[in-house]
Amino acid sequence: MFIRHVATAIVALFLTVTAAQAGDEKYITLVGTTSTDNSGLYDKLLPLFTAKTGIKVRVVSVGTGRAIRLARNGDADVLLVHHRPSEDKFVADGHGVKRHDVMYNDFIIVGPKEDPAGIRVLKDVGAALAQIANAESLFVSRGDDSGTHKKELSLWQVAGVDVSKASGTWYRETGSGMGATLNTANAMPAYTMSDRGTWLKFQNKSALTLLTEGDPHLFNPYGVILVNPARHPHVKAEMGQAFIEWITSPEAQTVINAYRISGRQAFFASAAKNGS
Repeated sequence: MFIRHVATAIVALFLTVTAAQAGDEKYITLVGTTSTDNSGLYDKLLPLFTAKTGIKVRVVSVGTGRAIRLARNGDADVLLVHHRPSEDKFVADGHGVKRHDVMYNDFIIVGPKEDPAGIRVLKDVGAALAQIANAESLFVSRGDDSGTHKKELSLWQVAGVDVSKASGTWYRETGSGMGATLNTANAMPAYTMSDRGTWLKFQNKSALTLLTEGDPHLFNPYGVILVNPARHPHVKAEMGQAFIEWITSPEAQTVINAYRISGRQAFFASAAKNGS
């Protein structure tokens, strides 16, 4: 009986110490786009930041639209997304302190290897999308209000195509992240638009190939913003700012430039170039 009481006391003491340590743990919540997470870049970057500062980063990966809504509600300390108009509005509306350039890559159009719409020779993304629409070839959209989805819709406008009228016919919406949407496109097979990093990381490419790239309209910049502590006093402003200063520092920017997927550079650092 005495031994049981001692054992119980030891367990209780351990749980108390563990709880106290968890309460003392330094961390920030980073809400950001799925494309950065899917690419594997966080796995390279975040442990370095934690080792340098002792601050852990808890990542919530969702589409840009949802990420901004979470940050607007004060459910994060730092926002890292890739839809510049939405980012600028977030700051202009007082929800964020300042936007900083971090990196960029590009979007691409991928599709069936047979290329039924015949876009392989086209470098103009507007012309490629218009040709897909004219052929009524299957196209899969994320349809999830992500940065990729927002960009895709703007490109359909460039192409002069109202995809809302084609919803459920040749134009399909998954309401899912980039990886799931690529899987759907591969299974159908169908055309879709992807960020470069997720495509490079994606393994299930049996029916798909890269078809259109290089148009300036496909430029894809990423920005980082501290959620405004004046709006949400619980925001960990000091630690969040430390993260922003680190990810835009030469050390982190070098890691971003060095990150490769299958031998290809996935992101290009832009903080120093743009004075962030």
